Amino acid sequence: MLLRLADERATGALLRDRGTLYLLDGKVVHAESPASPGIEVLLTMAGRLRPEEWRQAVSEAGALGRVGRFLVDSGRVSGGELELCHLGALYDAAYFVLAPDSGPTRFRHGVAHWIGPVRPVPVAVVDRESQRRRKLLDRIWPHQETDTAPVLRTAAGHRGGTPVTPRQRAVLDLADGEHTAPDIARALGRAAFHTLLDVRRLAAAGALEAPRTPAPTALPDQLSMPVRVAAECAATETDIALLRRLRDALEAL
Repeated sequence: MLLRLADERATGALLRDRGTLYLLDGKVVHAESPASPGIEVLLTMAGRLRPEEWRQAVSEAGALGRVGRFLVDSGRVSGGELELCHLGALYDAAYFVLAPDSGPTRFRHGVAHWIGPVRPVPVAVVDRESQRRRKLLDRIWPHQETDTAPVLRTAAGHRGGTPVTPRQRAVLDLADGEHTAPDIARALGRAAFHTLLDVRRLAAAGALEAPRTPAPTALPDQLSMPVRVAAECAATETDIALLRRLRDALEAL
């Protein structure tokens, strides 16, 4: 649907369970997801904008769909700063919106976001970047559950037995079994993708007790021998593939 909307130069909002993409003339002009910090979080937590300045911009220009333009024209931020921050928020949210498990897709024609156009991005570029990020994360630690489930420090993470960077230490400090990677990104005012990278690297290093996909249930005894043998062979091949991915993840550290 997204590619078709791009070909049709559609304007509106593409909605999925994990967020929304906003299109203008077939290009992505904004993206939002509950799983990623919004542009206002990135701007205010970085100290580039005071919360009251953001609220003023939304109050005065939101109804006109020109919040971005207002911030630049009023001298709150430069055009370059706004573009960089906006693209970071857009790609962060698009990663979750375009996830394979993000549910059904709906499109509402004519819907516009109140921030207004900042720097439109072709649909193909957004899709390609989302896939690149997904592949990179899977090479590090092939368990996407770490993107959205609460993470917890292991004993090694508590003792500092695993060498970590100061940036990763800040992530570990919030890995209390209640915070998810998006929660941590929002609390630290960081882009979601960079936090996902840190979480998966820490999980691969054994510093985080990250959620895992449940193991397959045992085969019932009444299954015929050919079926059981075939299933066991398939499981063995899956284990080998997993070991290879883990090897690649460790080599990428």
